[in-house]
Amino acid sequence: MNTRMRNPDMESWMVLLRTPGLGPSLLRPLISEHRGASAALDYLRNGRSGRELTPEARGWLDAPDQSLLASDLEWLAAPAHHLLGWNDPDYPSLLQEIPGAPAALFVDGDPSLLWMPQIAMVGSRSASEAGMATTRRFARALSSAGFTITSGMADGIDGAAHRAALEVGGKTVAVLGTGPDLVYPRKHRGLAAEIAGNGALVSEFPPGTVGKPDHFPRRNRIISGLSLGTLIVEAGLKSGSLITARYANEQGREVFAIPGSINNPLARGCHQLIREGARLTESVEDIIGDLSSLAASLGDRLRARLEAGPTDPAQVASGREALPGKLDPEYLRLLDALGHEEVALDTLAERTGMTIAALSSMLLVLELEGLVSAARGGKYTRLPAEP
Repeated sequence: MNTRMRNPDMESWMVLLRTPGLGPSLLRPLISEHRGASAALDYLRNGRSGRELTPEARGWLDAPDQSLLASDLEWLAAPAHHLLGWNDPDYPSLLQEIPGAPAALFVDGDPSLLWMPQIAMVGSRSASEAGMATTRRFARALSSAGFTITSGMADGIDGAAHRAALEVGGKTVAVLGTGPDLVYPRKHRGLAAEIAGNGALVSEFPPGTVGKPDHFPRRNRIISGLSLGTLIVEAGLKSGSLITARYANEQGREVFAIPGSINNPLARGCHQLIREGARLTESVEDIIGDLSSLAASLGDRLRARLEAGPTDPAQVASGREALPGKLDPEYLRLLDALGHEEVALDTLAERTGMTIAALSSMLLVLELEGLVSAARGGKYTRLPAEP
């Protein structure tokens, strides 16, 4: 269970998140003003809100469905299940900047990945074979360069991007249009399990929430909001991927688009984006060159977050509590395990006894400190000390 929140506060979060009509734009300022979910809930229940609540909302606040709340808490109690509330110091920094940010995120997997440099890869559900091949090539190369691949686990480009990242030992984040316990499309249940074990499934919707047509455009703002940039591989003029690109543009994030044949209807959305100012992208180097400074800036935020210290014992287990500059024993052990050759994550896990999630977080910090370099194929190598 996510031990950053006591059970009463966790239950308060679930009551608030399920309150009819109490969306993120109302809930975020309430949480900030009252410095937590329990105090915000007490404020609403005692009728001190300056905003008029509907009778349905008031009825829920006065007598929430206890069986539904029990089910929510049971989901959160499972290993690797987390709730990152708006006031949680581990709520992802980039996402917190965007207009309309979610009040909370449900995470199945490693929540520390949401602080890592991410690139969104999205595109057509009915992608061409060439588009799928391009997706796999870019996702593998970007993963090997140290980026986390973020997408929406849909058919076509999304699924191919997730799978390609996993194939090279990279990390991937899937943002869902359902609750974190449901998979859509159903044929991606195996993929979802892989992502939860080697990345993170993320949703703003409580457990048990089925997918609705408006949920998927909403989740697109989270895909782009978590990412330094968004790459559109293949998209028609009416593709939902263009919604993600629009969100990225509104959020001040980079938009990349791969051009295609003028005879391919699935290239027209990309061509439109390029005419509107998206970066025409022919190689992975085009993306890395544009995002390297932004990734470094995100690294500064991560260092600052680490300097603030752990917020709970679970962080100690995740390997996120130490500063590499201080070279605590865990980091020294990891550097010793690296030796002086390229080493895969699985090998490091065997040598150190640490989890893949902990190693990924620690290796990124060491990379930002100039002590480790990401090599091809998801491997890492120790850099020589400066004289």
